[in-house]
Order: sequence, then structure tokens, then C-alpha cells
Amino acid sequence: MSKQKLTPAEAEEILTVLKARFEKNKTRHAALNWDAVAEKLKDNPGKLWSLSEMERTEGEPEVVGYDQESDTYLFYDCAAESPKGRRSLCYDRKALDARKANKPDNSAIDLADAMGVTLLTTEEYAYLQTLGQFDLKTSSWVMTPPEIRKLGGAIFCDRRYNQVFTYHNGADSYYGARGFRVVLRV
Repeated sequence: MSKQKLTPAEAEEILTVLKARFEKNKTRHAALNWDAVAEKLKDNPGKLWSLSEMERTEGEPEVVGYDQESDTYLFYDCAAESPKGRRSLCYDRKALDARKANKPDNSAIDLADAMGVTLLTTEEYAYLQTLGQFDLKTSSWVMTPPEIRKLGGAIFCDRRYNQVFTYHNGADSYYGARGFRVVLRV
């Protein structure tokens, strides 16, 4: 696993990127205050490291909500297309190990775990689509219910024809235009 700790300079750099994105896209979080978000991030260096991994893999993370009950900010990948640094992956380790030939480098679940994040659910993916238009040319693996995964499948979503679609595929499949989107709770 990676170092999971940022230097002070790296921490300042990711905070600067996140603040600029926050100010640029205020409609995604109109009721939130950047100073409160930044304070929470500074108090959680491991979460800040996870955000830097989301950024490094081109997810363009952004705060998209706040859960008052748990005092938790929600960060989603807000890149227009599925993050480039997280494509061509099968769904999970079981699917990766089952491939006999042409194995991808990793799986979506393993990479998300290593980054300290979780794949979006179908509900979270649908909410993301209310904030803009995402995955018009790509698709993204999302959390798959155990009953589907047990049968060898996995689900993914995209947006086509101004509609959000949920599909299925074998969990061991992978495509250059399919990645995964995540949520980080801080």
C-alpha cells in the first residue's frame, strides 16, 4: 500500500486544487462553506491523502454534500468522463484472478481500497448526474449487490440520450472506456 501521508507541501497543493474547484462549481454545494470543509480535511490527513489519490488518477474530486447527522462531507469524482487513471479494470480481485488471459493490471475494488475510498452506489451515481452530465462517452463500475456478484456479474452506469442507465457485465470484463467513480466521506 502507498505511504498514505502527504508532505506539508503536498497537503497545501491538494487543498489549493480543491478550493479552486469548490469556488468554480458552487452550484454543486451552494449551502457549504469552504473554510469548514478545509478545517475538516486538515483534521483528517489520511482522508486528504485519499483525495490526492482521487486527483492523481484524474477523478477531479469535489465536495458534493454534507450529512449533518454524522457531520460528514461527501466527495465524489466529478471528472466529466470516468477517471483516466482508473480505466481498463475488471470489477474485483475474484474476477481478476479468474481471468486466464489478457488480465488487466488491477481491479476497481482493489484500487479503490488502496486509495481509501468506496465505489459509488447506483443511488450515489444517480445523484452525481443531477449535478451535471457525466460519462457521456465512458462508463463507470458501481457497487454491485452481492446477489449479482455471486452469480458472476457486476454493474456499471453511464449517461446516454440524456438518461442515466445501469447495465450489467461479467465482473471479469474490462474496457478502455470503463473506469470507476468513488465517494470519500470526511
